Amino acid sequence: MVSYILRRVLATMPVMAIVAFFVFSLLYIAPGDPAAVIAGDQASPADVERIRQSLGLDQPFLVQFWTWLWRILHGDLGTSIFTNLPVSALIAQRIEPTLSLMTITLVLTIVIAVPLGVVAAWKAGSWIDRAIMTFAVFGFSLPVFVVGYVLAYVFALELEWLPVQGYKPLSAGFWPWLENLILPAIALGCVYIALIARITRASMLEVLQQDYIRTARAKGLGQRSILFVHALKNAAVPIVTVIGIGIALLIGGAVVTESVFAIPGLGRLTVDAILRRDYPVIQGIVLMFSFLYTLVNLMVDVTYTLVDPRIRY
Repeated sequence: MVSYILRRVLATMPVMAIVAFFVFSLLYIAPGDPAAVIAGDQASPADVERIRQSLGLDQPFLVQFWTWLWRILHGDLGTSIFTNLPVSALIAQRIEPTLSLMTITLVLTIVIAVPLGVVAAWKAGSWIDRAIMTFAVFGFSLPVFVVGYVLAYVFALELEWLPVQGYKPLSAGFWPWLENLILPAIALGCVYIALIARITRASMLEVLQQDYIRTARAKGLGQRSILFVHALKNAAVPIVTVIGIGIALLIGGAVVTESVFAIPGLGRLTVDAILRRDYPVIQGIVLMFSFLYTLVNLMVDVTYTLVDPRIRY
């Protein structure tokens, strides 16, 4: 197990190097000159050139890349163009709301989606199965911002059960922290719940047709034991895969969700940085999310070996 984990960690290093290269290339792919943005509309060509030299933008591409990569390896993500603050400090200020939202959403979707998929497979062809799959289709089809606005209107404005928007840190108390995340988590999790429920149903249907399931039923095992102990464990590999892939949906959806519910997280910071063309901030956030997603894929690969010991790469 240890050697397998070490091999997977070593395999992720080239991936992160390629990701870092493309993240840095955003500076050149994106339209506009960062030096001209910093200098402003009234700046002269000499002022723009002076800023380019101070930022090192007059150096060859590979020289700039290696300089930037060396700083990254030492924990320096650069300095924001507009706030003149370290990018790492800006990320640290905004990371708690985003991680809180993603964690609540992930727990909520797994707790809801996996049982829904199991029940749909158990009652395949019945009205229960059709109702769950109808919900899954609608959940996968509706945009996050539409679900968010509907939830905010019904539960915040009309019923006044939950706050409309905003965020309170965990240090302010568990319930104040949680109540500000319930609606955003549900809005962000609808697509994720639909995806996991559909994959769980499909995987469970295949497993429930196996001979050992019929043998377990012939021995008189209870339905709950058959579904959640024998069948679900053997159907877990595709489910774990889609949970890992769905992290990308959470990362992308967090940008929209935080904008709808005015949550001061990394999503809002990303939108502000894009509007301002604050390239160091954009590069730092994209690099951090890429590292997070690569780490999740590593955890998924390790989980495969725990779910199914026959899997060894």
